[in-house]
Amino acid sequence: MTTSAPLVASDLDRTLIYSAAALYLTGPDAAAPRLLCVEIYEGRPLSYLTETAAALLTELARRTTFVPATTRTREQYRRIRLPGPPPEFAVCANGGHLLVRGESDPDWQRTVAARLAAQCAPLDEIRAHLLRTADPAWLRSERTAEDLFAYLVVERSLLPETWVKDLAAWSEPRGWTVSLQGRKIYAVPRPLTKSAAVAEVARRTGAPGILAAGDSLLDADLLLAADRGWRPGHGELADTGWRAPHVTALDERGVAAGEMIARAFLDGVTAPGRAW
Repeated sequence: MTTSAPLVASDLDRTLIYSAAALYLTGPDAAAPRLLCVEIYEGRPLSYLTETAAALLTELARRTTFVPATTRTREQYRRIRLPGPPPEFAVCANGGHLLVRGESDPDWQRTVAARLAAQCAPLDEIRAHLLRTADPAWLRSERTAEDLFAYLVVERSLLPETWVKDLAAWSEPRGWTVSLQGRKIYAVPRPLTKSAAVAEVARRTGAPGILAAGDSLLDADLLLAADRGWRPGHGELADTGWRAPHVTALDERGVAAGEMIARAFLDGVTAPGRAW
């Protein structure tokens, strides 16, 4: 799709869609918004957005190119059924895969592989360090995603305050970044970014600009590369006080923030001269 409207790229989990534990429904039950389930895992509902957000995203997809940009693997992403038509483009594995009509683009895979080989220590070295330094008292599991990056699932209450900082300091000269998101600690190669993959989509579609949203430090590069962005009032960026002049820091948390972001996206597309 070539369009005169800005391309819209958004993180998914805890930005547009929310697990039951992350909904942040603090008001009276009778006043809670109606929810739409958009992900089933092992036969059970897993992720939601409000019905209002679903309508906004459906209209957004009608008006411009909407690009989900997630750290999820391709398999995890394919569990999600967003409202509206399936997106033509999607970014998975934090930029490691650019899906075009559901299939990973081989040219982009080759580009990513070359960048990682030239600029980063190998994944095996990072994994070995993670397993050597993690304490079994708080480590619950260690996994890799698409043979591109690694993450730990931890018991957050037992995690030493300095461990993540020490890991980040060790990883930085090796070309890797570290992000703590809930119970997961991600180690990701620095060149593996959502912004690079989204910029490729903008190039292919001829989009005149980019609107973006995200909640974690892994979304910061995407927000900085956008013409305008939004972050919710929860998450890693909010907790660290991260800000940028062109990024709106919302007060809303949980699924209400997701609805606000969907509305802001649609406003930005329908009145681009005013919004961005």
